[in-house]
Amino acid sequence: MEQIVYNQKGEEVGKVELPAKIFDVKLNQDLMNQSVVTQMSNVRKVIAHTKDRSERRGGGRKPWKQKGTGRARHGSNRSPIWRGGGISFGPTKERNFTKKINRKMKQAALFMALTSKVKDKEMVILDKLDFTDAKTKLMAGILNTLKNKLKKNLDKSVLIVLPETDLKIVRANRNIPKIKTIRADSLNIADVLNYKYFLILQDSIEVIKKTYTK
Repeated sequence: MEQIVYNQKGEEVGKVELPAKIFDVKLNQDLMNQSVVTQMSNVRKVIAHTKDRSERRGGGRKPWKQKGTGRARHGSNRSPIWRGGGISFGPTKERNFTKKINRKMKQAALFMALTSKVKDKEMVILDKLDFTDAKTKLMAGILNTLKNKLKKNLDKSVLIVLPETDLKIVRANRNIPKIKTIRADSLNIADVLNYKYFLILQDSIEVIKKTYTK
C-alpha cells in the first residue's frame, strides 16, 4: 500500500510502499486491549502501603492485667481495634501487578495499532526533519506549517518516530506539550494509541520492518 511522503514544509515529495503485514492487518480490539492493559500493569508503581500490627511501634507490654479490671481483655495496644494500631487487610507494597502476554500477540497488537493510524488517516510520513539548532521555536514552526498544509490538528498530540536518536530533534521537542519522540525500534502500543497523530520519518519504516518482522 502506497502512502504520500511530505517534506517539513508540507509539500508532497514522493510516495513510499508500506509493508502490508505491518500497516494493513485485520484489527482485533480485544487483543489490542489486552496488550495495552499488560503494558500499563507492568509499569505500574505500588504506592499505597499500610502497616499491620507487626510493623507498628510498641505493643510489647500487655495494656492491663487479664482479669479484675472490669474491662475487656487486650494483649497489645497495636491491635487493629485500637487507635494507632495495625491495619487489617490494607494495601501493601508487596502487591504484584505484573501481567504476561505472548511475544507474537504483543507484536500483532502493535501492528494493529499502526494499521489503525493508517486507516484513520492519522499517520504523516516525512522525508526528514532538518534544522540547524535544537530550538523549540523551529520545531513548533514545522508542526504549525504541517498543520496548516495538511489540514490536521497536530495541536492534539503527536508521536514523532525517528530511525535513530537525534538529540537536536529530541531537545527541540522537549518543551512542546503533547509531543513525544521515540525511536522506531522502541515502539509500543500504548504510545501509538495515546497520541492522536503518528509523525514518522521515511527511514523509520525500514527500521520497523527489520525490528519487528524477524
